[in-house]
Amino acid sequence: MIFSVSMCKRMMSVLEMPSGVIRPNFFRPRWEKEKVVIILGATGTGKSRLSIDLATRFPAEVINSDKIQVHAGLDIATNKIPEEERCGIPHHLLGVIHPNADFTATDFVDMASDAMASILSRSQVPIIAGGSNSYIEALNEDFLFRSKYECCFLFVDVAMPVLDRYVSDRVDKMVEMGMVDEVRNFFDANANYTVGIRKAIGVPEFDRYFRAEPFLKKRERDQLLQEAIQEIKRNTCKLARRQLEKIQRLRNKKNWKIHRVDATEVFLRRGKRAEEAWEKLIAGPSTEIVAEFLYNFSSETLVNNPAIRVPSLPCGIML
Repeated sequence: MIFSVSMCKRMMSVLEMPSGVIRPNFFRPRWEKEKVVIILGATGTGKSRLSIDLATRFPAEVINSDKIQVHAGLDIATNKIPEEERCGIPHHLLGVIHPNADFTATDFVDMASDAMASILSRSQVPIIAGGSNSYIEALNEDFLFRSKYECCFLFVDVAMPVLDRYVSDRVDKMVEMGMVDEVRNFFDANANYTVGIRKAIGVPEFDRYFRAEPFLKKRERDQLLQEAIQEIKRNTCKLARRQLEKIQRLRNKKNWKIHRVDATEVFLRRGKRAEEAWEKLIAGPSTEIVAEFLYNFSSETLVNNPAIRVPSLPCGIML
């Protein structure tokens, strides 16, 4: 095989690049359409973590596509990623809509399009992550979006029995973090649970408890509270199944090319072993997929040349 001088110089600049974040000035990608990375998955599978993993490895910013997290308030109940876990990565459409305002798929398409244009103007890559697959579908079927953007879809999957246990534990942790008081302070006996942030799982389930709380003895209150918590767990598991069904429909019936990464083993481990599994099974393969998508690097190039790979997430975000 014959290599031109320019090709050799380009390969050397890549292979000799010091480890660290992959920067656009090393690669100078050229493409006809702008490129967007979209992360799919059921609730609790690690979409936010992967988005930040990738945004610390590529020049990127994150756009939230969760129809509930787009609203301001109830950060615990809506499971918004805390500021300290964002690793300094700019996040868009996160906590920016009034809690009582409705936010439609059309609104998302409009605002996400503006966010993408802003991100691209800074030579960054938009990474869209969230659980509202209907919003992603609306975006991908928008004519203007399809004419301007090319997408790389990543799907973080977890076996349902494993995810069910994790979701249950996560709800318990949210309660420990103060979710009940957070929602109590937001409670309105005349509220409409069909619009805005009050549609969130973890809000309407407490309605009966908050209404009865002042009139019950402690034992009765505790029982009613536990019933509300169990209902939140059941509804969250049901949501996860609906989300997975939607992703499978997009994949099988609409023929979206979706790269699936299986995080089940990560959720079965703890501590350092879980971190190692995340890097091996999720972050590493996803980095390779995105590098190939953005820069036409083959997976073999990344695997065989550690100089162009990057370390695991530096700021301690946990699943």
